[in-house]
This record gives sequence, C-alpha cells and structure tokens, in this order.
Amino acid sequence: MLIQSGPRILPSEITPEEVYLRRREFLGAAAGVAALAAAGLALPGPLRAGTAAAGRRTAAGRAGKDDELTPYEDVTRYNNFYEFGTGKEDPSREAGRLRTRPWSVAVDGLCEKPGSYELDDLLFPYAHEERIYRLRCVEAWSMVIPWMGFPLKRWIDRFRPRPEARFVELTTLLDPEQMPGQRRDVLPWPYVEGLRLDEAMHPLTLVAVGLYGKPLPNQNGAPVRIVIPWKYGFKSIKSIVRVRFTRTQPRTTWNVVAPNEYGFYANVNPDVDHPRWSQARERRIGEFRKRPTLMFNGYEEVASLYANLDLRRYF
Repeated sequence: MLIQSGPRILPSEITPEEVYLRRREFLGAAAGVAALAAAGLALPGPLRAGTAAAGRRTAAGRAGKDDELTPYEDVTRYNNFYEFGTGKEDPSREAGRLRTRPWSVAVDGLCEKPGSYELDDLLFPYAHEERIYRLRCVEAWSMVIPWMGFPLKRWIDRFRPRPEARFVELTTLLDPEQMPGQRRDVLPWPYVEGLRLDEAMHPLTLVAVGLYGKPLPNQNGAPVRIVIPWKYGFKSIKSIVRVRFTRTQPRTTWNVVAPNEYGFYANVNPDVDHPRWSQARERRIGEFRKRPTLMFNGYEEVASLYANLDLRRYF
C-alpha cells in the first residue's frame, strides 16, 4: 500500500481543466501523485508503490509479484452499483444523471455529534492521501486501484460515538429519479452496509473521494464512499447519505436478501467457499489466468480484528 500526503496546493495545479471546473467535488484533495512522490510515506500493507510519478505505476505484493494498477478505463467501466442497473457496464452508462452537488450526510444514533453535515464540511478539514489498494469482490474478481481520501477514523472521532456503540451503519442515496435501478425490486432500497466499530476505525478503512488523482466518478460511488480493502469489494457502500452508530449489528442489504451467501463477515476468508462458487482463486481484471486469493486479501494486519471468530463459518 502506498500512502502519500503533503501540503495543500491549488487543485488547478494538479488536475486538468475539466476536473478543475468541478474542483469543489474534490475540495481538500491536494495530494497530486507526481507532485507528492518525493514526500510519499509507505505504511504497513501488502502493496507498496515503486515510482509514483511514473506513467504506469506498479505496486509490489507480499507474494513477490508486481500488482499492476488496473487501468482507469476498467476501474470506471466494470462496476457493481445496482442503483444504476445490474450489468457491469450499466453504472458507467446511467450514472451521469446523478447530481452530486449539493450533498449532505446525516449522522445519528449513538453519538455525541449528530446532525446534517454538508459534504465540504466533512471533506475539507482532512489532508487527503493516495492509497493503492487491492479491491477483491466476493464474485472472485479483483482490481488494484489508487484511491484518494482519508481514514474513516477521522469522521468517527469527530462524531464521538458513545461507549455503548459497537457498529456503524452506512446508507446510500435513495432517489429513483437519478438512480434508475432503484425503480426495480432487485434489492430492498436504500442500500445499507455496516462495519463493527473496530473495523471502521482501522487505519486501512478509507473515506474515498477520488481515484487516479481525479474526483470519484459517479459510477464508482461519487461523491463519497468507503473502501475496506480486506472485505466487501462490490458490497462496499457508495454515494453515502447517512452514518448511524448502533449497539446491535445492522441489518445490511445483502445479508437480508441472501443471508446464506453474504454474511456480515463475507469475503474475509478464501478457504470457505461461497455457496455457489469457490473463493480460493480470483481473476484480476485484465488478466486471463486466475491467481490464488489471499487471506484478508493480503492485509494480514487486520487479522487481530477476527481473532475470536471461527472464520471457517464467516466466508
């Protein structure tokens, strides 16, 4: 994993004109890849970048092989975002109608700082970093993506959950006018996902507002999503409008729809098969052959979060 941060600079100095004209969507993301390469800080993780300013960057995995970044075109065209349709390319075709400004996030539940927060107020105070993460889906495909954002822990510390809070529930926008997939009963809307509080506060858990040094495309969860590199994949919450702190485990969408297939801890253990296919191998988008799937997607530093769970049961 590569993390880069540094002094704030004008978005116009690091982005092309068409992105600059949407600069409020990327407010505070002042960590340009090339501009900050010399100041990069590598933290523990399975991926470390070589030359961040190079035209085609690579990230070396713990297994000894290089994990090339998945091309931007694939990252933005091959998506699971059922709010825009169930096909992999539906989101890239349909998500252009999503209006990401104005945008606010409701915070409630067991916390000391509830309220409705404007997105700029949630993004501006924090230095943004680039993090190159593996993203692995329970469908057994994977990507390597350079995200821009900051740790979810920053938000949680700000909202000050009460001592009895043990989980955080996250909700996607509900707006069938903008999200045509919500006009069908494919899933119970709005989409809900959740994390244990210790999962949410782990340093690897990211509030993402961009990828490849650009504002987050609508089909990838604009204007703000969560990335948990060791679990969830396509199940990761996108286009967030609500953060709720709870004492009990949230009723998350896929766990409600198919509890025998998508448990709350789904996708952390490749040695336990999905009921309809093996989790032992995955296909990296852009590659023909499959590769072995790593426990916790290779992010072994999160293993302590599950020390008391029988992960033979929680695939």
